[in-house]
Amino acid sequence: MSTTIESVRGKAQADGQVASLRSTLLGNARQYGIYLALVVVILIFEVLTGGRLLFPNNFVALFQQNAYVLVLAIGMLMVIIGTHIDLSVGSVVAFIGGMGAFAMKNWGLNWVAAIVLMLVLGLIVGIWQGFWVAYVGVPAFVTTLGGMLVFRGLATVVAGESIPLRSKEFRAISKDFLPNIFGFWFGLDGLTLVVGAVSIALVVFMQFRRRSRSLRAGLQAEPMSWVIIKCVLSTLAIGFVTYLLASSGNETQGGIPIVLVIIGILVGIYWFVLNRMVLGRDIYAVGGNRKAAVLSGIDTRKVDFKIFLNMGLLAAVAAIITLSRLASATAQTGMEFEMDAIAACFIGGAAVAGGAGTIPGAMVGALIMGVLNQGLSIMGADAAIVKIIKGLVVIVAVAYDLVSKHRKK
Repeated sequence: MSTTIESVRGKAQADGQVASLRSTLLGNARQYGIYLALVVVILIFEVLTGGRLLFPNNFVALFQQNAYVLVLAIGMLMVIIGTHIDLSVGSVVAFIGGMGAFAMKNWGLNWVAAIVLMLVLGLIVGIWQGFWVAYVGVPAFVTTLGGMLVFRGLATVVAGESIPLRSKEFRAISKDFLPNIFGFWFGLDGLTLVVGAVSIALVVFMQFRRRSRSLRAGLQAEPMSWVIIKCVLSTLAIGFVTYLLASSGNETQGGIPIVLVIIGILVGIYWFVLNRMVLGRDIYAVGGNRKAAVLSGIDTRKVDFKIFLNMGLLAAVAAIITLSRLASATAQTGMEFEMDAIAACFIGGAAVAGGAGTIPGAMVGALIMGVLNQGLSIMGADAAIVKIIKGLVVIVAVAYDLVSKHRKK
């Protein structure tokens, strides 16, 4: 009997080690704390709004009205990891949105051609700013501060007071839903229920697969109890979100909004870029220690250039979504968008000094900012109060990051 026990222990040690539940929670306190903070903020505003925050249509509006934060936070995260900052994204959104509306109204471009034009303009803006930062050596703070003024001025020239958007197809990007191809099941959108069920199955499968791979590779794996807890919590969260989405809409459409699909695709792409591609590893390396990255053969100028090229592209995507939602372009569009994106990244765990940050963390941070925007809007809070609260949240998030690092030392 003792021989059998010893053999089992020996196999466990050969295959990998299982961490205790306590050490797993303590070792990932910051990561899990972000998710807990999101839940707490949602519950607070659910109470303060009298239960209106999580009405199905208000929940959908959370994504439709705050999609720009989610999109810009992805690009801003990469900028911050690379030890830079971009203060111009709000002005870039206004300029590119103004150009798109101007082209459709005065040049007769259809909505598809207008989208292509806006994406190309985003790349051109990224090339412009990336050139100054990467190859001339102008600090990103100065370059993008100048860009904030330049592109706001261009937006004023292009858009003037306002350019209305008449294309129904373009407006559908932000306000419409995926087609209800499966009909309604018990009054709920069938497609949303299918997507929700598949999502739950994938999350559970990935959790167990990740643990199994760690054990086979001889790495420390999470305890089975924690894997089960995560699967249960994920199932409850996805199930609740699925219910809210499936209950949303009106007599003609509802379910999964198009903007949520766009965000989901972008999150998947950029998670893969940062975690599975050479570019992602180079960005983390440059942000962690630029001198060491140079010595290891990384072309830091090319990495910096690609970071801002990517930021320009995502600013164009945010401009498309914002123009679609507002149905008009004005010179004042995008005011303080950069602040929301930066705040989302810091709340989500991005390090002030660069070199650290994750896509899921940035998305949670963006959702916290979105819940603040949505909840305070439902409550009818004054704009000044909204700014004060958001500013305090940013300060607390950065202070927590600095204190956590000081304690580790």
